[in-house]
Amino acid sequence: MMGSGMYGAFSIWGVLFNIFIILLIVGIVVLLLNRSEFVSSGNNERLARLEKDVDEIKRTVQAIKEKLDEI
Repeated sequence: MMGSGMYGAFSIWGVLFNIFIILLIVGIVVLLLNRSEFVSSGNNERLARLEKDVDEIKRTVQAIKEKLDEI
């Protein structure tokens, strides 16, 4: 039986079902990619704050070093 599937040969319901399955899979992939992008952007924000804190600590250490050199 060549060409006959679960819904018969060239059935409109079979085509619609296949399109629905493809759209469902694409939707799930897009949802997962958006979530992973959201998580990584959160990590980027944390990294930016950490770099800012490190720069502030460097400036503080430099100021303390200069004061110690004066003494």
